Amino acid sequence: MDRRKFLSLTSAGLAAAGIPKSSKPEEHAGSAGDVHVQFIDEKTGKNPYRLSRSDTQLPNIFLITMDMVSPDLYHPSRPLSRELHLPTLQSLMKDGVFFRNAFCTVPLCAPSRASYLTGRYTYILGNGERAPDGLETELRPDDVIFPEYLKSIGYVTNHCGKCHVGTKKFLDAFGENDNPWNQWSPPIYQDELYLEYERRLGVKPQKYSREIVLLQRDRKTPGNSVGGWIVQSDGKPFPLEAQYSHYLVHRAVNKLEDALTSPATRGRPVYLQIDIFDPHQPLSVPAGFEEREKELRAVMTLPETYKTVQERDWKPFHDQPEIYDLYREYWGLYNPQSLMDYRVAYALQMEVVDRALGSLVRTLKERGLYDESLIVVMSDHGEMNGRWGIIDKGVYLYPDVLRTPLVIKMPASTGIQPHMVDAPVSLLDVAPTLLAVVGIEPEARMDGQSLLPLLQGTARSADRDLIFSCGWHVGVNFACGIQRWDGKGGHHLYSYNASSEVDELYDLNEVEAENLAQRPEYAALRKEMIDRLGFLLQSDARWGGYWSPYRVEKFFDLPKVSGSMQLLQH
Repeated sequence: MDRRKFLSLTSAGLAAAGIPKSSKPEEHAGSAGDVHVQFIDEKTGKNPYRLSRSDTQLPNIFLITMDMVSPDLYHPSRPLSRELHLPTLQSLMKDGVFFRNAFCTVPLCAPSRASYLTGRYTYILGNGERAPDGLETELRPDDVIFPEYLKSIGYVTNHCGKCHVGTKKFLDAFGENDNPWNQWSPPIYQDELYLEYERRLGVKPQKYSREIVLLQRDRKTPGNSVGGWIVQSDGKPFPLEAQYSHYLVHRAVNKLEDALTSPATRGRPVYLQIDIFDPHQPLSVPAGFEEREKELRAVMTLPETYKTVQERDWKPFHDQPEIYDLYREYWGLYNPQSLMDYRVAYALQMEVVDRALGSLVRTLKERGLYDESLIVVMSDHGEMNGRWGIIDKGVYLYPDVLRTPLVIKMPASTGIQPHMVDAPVSLLDVAPTLLAVVGIEPEARMDGQSLLPLLQGTARSADRDLIFSCGWHVGVNFACGIQRWDGKGGHHLYSYNASSEVDELYDLNEVEAENLAQRPEYAALRKEMIDRLGFLLQSDARWGGYWSPYRVEKFFDLPKVSGSMQLLQH
């Protein structure tokens, strides 16, 4: 499709983003530019949205999510990213728009996924496996995830992989034949389709040839396993094509082929969502990466903050909330060699993912679909990767667990040129962006913003309010925070921990970020961010649970407002 038609198609989304249209839809009754109110459920009239109709062919859309990706693996500011072999990701970054400062809303799998699928800040504060009875961990039946909108206008919607927000909404969006797994790790020994796939390849189930096992608090008792290198159960090499991420992409390619060729769906636009578990631990590095392991070990170093923890013999830090000590003890990275092994295997796992994605991109190019496809690559949240003696993620608001990769490759006919965006964006923005592209404007609330103006380069990069939060995981830490970007190089993160007396303030430009909250030279910035967070918490009823303790604890920092705190008066 040509650029003029594409811009006509997205007129509703551009108008919502503040980009003027050439004419108002209501001035052309019956024309292709009419705005119509439609419903996801036509029978009940629920979930209305406005659709800017057009005869233009809709683009195929591919959303690829990875799980728990550290900035070390992709961000240009991180030295390690330059040592990884990620040709697929790098080619997509070259062909698309890379958002240098993309953030999740909650640094946990289920809450983050709930946020970006709905485009709203989530009420889900924990993963199902660790949540107490009564804590919501799945999307509600009346929630709407954005693929449902795409399905309602004719998209063939398909999915492969993890959901972790309850299967009900995925069946609504992708149909009853979808088989999403609603747990934190892949069912490699229970997934019948995967087991059949292995049998067709003549491959036996995996076991570890080298397993990374961490230590408990006595520094002797074996503790958590974070996976490692795998072989077949009979000891033979485990081939790359049998690894679970490759299986998921193989299934996705088959679903794409079916959608393109089936008489029932041929000619309709395709939305394909692939939710890959890797490079999340437990790691599963297959055969074929022996030389890459040697190369990475030759350049891999340990984080400076990990060395600081070691030098202090793992004693608590007075300028960190207690939750960090709990996670240090939970993971038990007391042996530096274990962390070195983890960092190497984790980097290799990312290369495994990249090779899997390469097969999808090759298929798109072979079928002549790549140029006009809209492709989004991202992660649900970040990873500590050893900083401050912690791996994985958790209920704390450290920069590395909030940062996520975000790359959007637009259809070539849009004329959008590859570039890099420095302005802060959120995974909340993915849903409204994709809906704007196809001319959908939901009437329901969305907290995200369309990124079309930034993609097109028609909007000036500016700061915006992004709220981060967390609640329940290995430990309990109800925290909330905001970021501040001045557009001149200054970028900071402030977080309030309701269960600790320690606030946090980080320079987001620092690779080894340290808490600056109590340093005198940052007092003015800290005060400014405390005020802004207070304003946001009291401005939205959804944050009332944080506003209650916040206004008490920050009484001497916030503007004085009279009123009963019991009634949450502002």
